[in-house]
Amino acid sequence: MSEIVYPPVIWAATTLFRVLDLKIRVEGAERVPTSGSAVLVSNHISYLDFIFAGYAAHSSRRLVRFMAKKEVFDHPISGPLMRNMRHIPVDREAGAGSYAAALRALKDGEVVGVFAEGTISRSFTVKEIKSGAVRMAAATGSPLIPIALWGTQRLWTKGRPRKLLQRHIPITILVGEPLHPKRGDDMAVHTTELRTRMIELLDRAQRDYPEIPPGVWWQPAHLGGTAPTPEEAEEMDAREAAARTAAAE
Repeated sequence: MSEIVYPPVIWAATTLFRVLDLKIRVEGAERVPTSGSAVLVSNHISYLDFIFAGYAAHSSRRLVRFMAKKEVFDHPISGPLMRNMRHIPVDREAGAGSYAAALRALKDGEVVGVFAEGTISRSFTVKEIKSGAVRMAAATGSPLIPIALWGTQRLWTKGRPRKLLQRHIPITILVGEPLHPKRGDDMAVHTTELRTRMIELLDRAQRDYPEIPPGVWWQPAHLGGTAPTPEEAEEMDAREAAARTAAAE
């Protein structure tokens, strides 16, 4: 199938990166295979993470099919773009369908991107992750590749105003060593190992970041920032989920 929409979107994004002089550092991009299936699993701290996680595969010339919530596909502007780039909608009420679609993409030799935390982390730490990415990799014999993003939250994240045109912002993208889960393995063990690797990558990205001012909102609490602690963030997420449920009733 020809790619009409995705390459121009990548060109537009990379052009904007240059115009804004974003200081993007990518490490480990060679771990994304140049052919065959793979599952990329990134931490989630920004609404723009799919752009930067996808950029990790840019040097390998791979197009990543991201799993994203169905609401993004329902939007009149983002929806057509997402569908034409062959991303995978996730309906939380019917998750089996999106899981099956991801398996088909992997069996076709695609790279599938997953935000296994399920939602943006307000604490800018790695939340508990779901096992779906591990199970997909095991079912298809695909390498499972952890990614850590840092700096993207400064452009647009949950509960903060958008600052999409900020210039000179450092962005770190670290690609870790792949895991190779197999059918019959203990998926819980692999999921724990995946999260451990994501935490280690993110910690390195945070500590090596060129700007570490104390007391800023975009820095995690354990590094002296004013972001919510993981416990506070969990409570905020719970209140938000309860409000959504109440509004839907």
